[in-house]
Formats: sequence, C-alpha cells, structure tokens
Amino acid sequence: MSGKPRLTYLNGRGRMEPVRWLLAAAGVEFEEVFLETREQYEKLIKDGVLMFQQVPLVEIDGMKMVQTRAILNYIAGKYNLYGKDLKERALIDMYVEGITDLMQMILMFPFSPPETKEKNIDSIKERATNRYFPVFEKVLKQHGQDFLVGNKFSWADVQLIEAILAVEEKIPAVLSGFPQLQAFKKRMSNMPTIKKFLQPGSPRKPPPDECYVETVLKVFKK
Repeated sequence: MSGKPRLTYLNGRGRMEPVRWLLAAAGVEFEEVFLETREQYEKLIKDGVLMFQQVPLVEIDGMKMVQTRAILNYIAGKYNLYGKDLKERALIDMYVEGITDLMQMILMFPFSPPETKEKNIDSIKERATNRYFPVFEKVLKQHGQDFLVGNKFSWADVQLIEAILAVEEKIPAVLSGFPQLQAFKKRMSNMPTIKKFLQPGSPRKPPPDECYVETVLKVFKK
C-alpha cells in the first residue's frame, strides 16, 4: 500500500462522500476501490473485512474502519479538525448531527419514486430554510467569525459547505435569504484544499444519476 487512506465504496456519493470531503479539506490524498458487483461486496463480507457487513470501508493507519460516523470522528481528530476541547467538540458534534439529518434527505432522494420527487424537493427546501440553515445563519451572525466553532476551520465547516452545495443543486436559490451563509459559502469555496476538491477531475462525485441508483440496487439488494 502507498500509505494513503484507501476508500472502498461505490463510484458515487452516498455515505462515503462526507469522508472524501473531510480528507480533501484536510489536504489528504486517498485511493479508492469501487464496488461494481454483488460478488465484490460478498467477498468483503466473506473475508471478514466489514465488521457489520456494511460499507463505507476506510483503511487508514493500519485499521479497517467502518461506520461513517466513526470514520469521520477519527479523520477529524487526526487532522486537527475537531476543536480544541470537549466543549468545542460538543458544538461540532451538534452541528454535524443536524447537517447529517438534512443530508439524509438528500441521500435518499435519488431512490424515491418519480411521482414523489417534487414533493420531496419541497420537503428538502422546507427543512433547509426553516430548520437547519437558520441555525448556522444565526451562529455566524452572532459571533461574527469566519468559522462555526472557535474561529478555526473544523469538521462542522466542511459538513456545512457540502450540505449547502448539495441542496443548491436541487434548489439553486436556497440561500437567497441567508447572507451569512452566502458569505460562508464563498469563503469555504476559496479555501485552497476545498477549491481543489471542487475542480473538475477531483475525487468529488457528481450528483447521483439512474446508473448510480441501479448500481446500488445491484450491489446491495439480494
């Protein structure tokens, strides 16, 4: 192995995309193995590689890590993106959990029936504009700092910029009433490591399409 973290998942966003974002934001290069068949997935299970028979799988520092939250916790801690003390870590955790709730709606959207997609877009917009984005707009306005926690770049900032861009793909004007988040998006997008990740040819995955949905169903559904 090259020493780079090795990510095993489908060639698409899913539950691995926050991991890609966090590693990229930390300036860490990584390798990827893409699952394309049910047989590849079953072999990982048979070989005992997947603790709970689930991916994402990240091989890092001699460990074979599963469970997205555990992976993200480790990466954030390893690369100093997890606050300076327990209080800052608690804030980061709360922000990340909230963003994850919103992103779960985005994650499941491609798998919804065509007749429900418009309704689901409306639900994402309602949740984003009434429940989640107002929290971060208020935080940024109240403390007047560039970052969410401790005036230092953290995992929470990475999760938020990922969420903003993902929601904007479906609702382009979603930030129209959030000037603080507009400025935050601009700042984050111009950070060197994130700017690089947003360029064509980076490991960032495109929005899920029908091909990705078919691959997910082929690999994971018996």
